[in-house]
Amino acid sequence: MGKSATVPDDRPGIEAPVLADVRLSINGTEHELTIDTRTSLLDLLREHLDLTGAKKGCDHGQCGACTILIDGRRANGCLALAVAHDGAEIVTVEGLADGDELHALQSAFIEHDAFQCGYCTPGQLCSAAGMLTEARAGWPSAVTPANGASSDRAVELTDEEIRERMNGNLCRCGAYANIVPAIADAAGR
Repeated sequence: MGKSATVPDDRPGIEAPVLADVRLSINGTEHELTIDTRTSLLDLLREHLDLTGAKKGCDHGQCGACTILIDGRRANGCLALAVAHDGAEIVTVEGLADGDELHALQSAFIEHDAFQCGYCTPGQLCSAAGMLTEARAGWPSAVTPANGASSDRAVELTDEEIRERMNGNLCRCGAYANIVPAIADAAGR
């Protein structure tokens, strides 16, 4: 693992890509791949493994449609180079459910009709899953009261707190009125 190789290219003025071996655990399944070192996690998931839940929205880390969990923390898959995460544990929206049993967030999104076109929903779900873990661990946000967070006490997830923590995930349809209560519902389960 970790070796890199250059693929020969005999076209004048064309630099050959550098390849590297990576090993990733994705939704509990181990994968070993040889990839171009410029490959993002989003492109690896979508183009190499046919895991198309995470969406390519802006491809600039601004919309959150590509949000995945890397070692339990939420990240924009379009900005994360796969080679930088060799050995990481990746969870996509396809990995949130436990078999046929939906994740509490998935159930709450359905119950609250927290989507319209659905394009942003996978990123919203992964971001919310990461956000709930952060809040339970006592990580403060910009709106958390000074006495409202500590490493031994979960942050109270008010609507304002949820909106602040989810502000990197855009919904072009404007389903926020249902997304916030869905997350609050799932947080209370």
